[in-house]
Amino acid sequence: MSRDPQYKAMTRFLVDLGTEDVPHTGTVFLAHLVGVFNDLEVWDADTPVCRAGMFHSIYGTEMFQAFSFPLERRDEIKALIGERAEFVAWVNCVMDRSTFDQQIGAEAPYAIRDRLTGEMITLDEAQFTDLCTVHLCDWLEQLPRLQKWDYRPAAFLALAERLGGIARESYDRVYASADTQSTT
Repeated sequence: MSRDPQYKAMTRFLVDLGTEDVPHTGTVFLAHLVGVFNDLEVWDADTPVCRAGMFHSIYGTEMFQAFSFPLERRDEIKALIGERAEFVAWVNCVMDRSTFDQQIGAEAPYAIRDRLTGEMITLDEAQFTDLCTVHLCDWLEQLPRLQKWDYRPAAFLALAERLGGIARESYDRVYASADTQSTT
């Protein structure tokens, strides 16, 4: 059971939106969102980072468009998960991933293009680290089902190296399964 007192409210909110009926990488959207949240808890991420993980694609992303909560209703998400978590989730949803990838080895302040408006979003060190953590965990949670081993491999390796610790261990474990699958 989650250590987050908002866990039931967050999952109820997502269920009420119909996320149990949206297909996502060989499962349903809700299961993926909860999976990312749970993995981030195992990573011992801060509560706001875990919450951002549960809502990391709530507004749709560059790659996932099967569900999109209206951006005009961001305040509802902020009220549920907090401003820090919602900001990270929002950036993960609207970011142009190529500009994100370019920032992984850079220094603060970080600038990522909003793929919807073309405007630049500026992040400080803590915000960028939160985003890196959520983005990598999201990818690692779904990759064994998705099997897109060749999608942005340099970026995901750079994220794992930047974060280190359990993030790097998780990366190594998940990508080792690609080697196992390619030899069977």
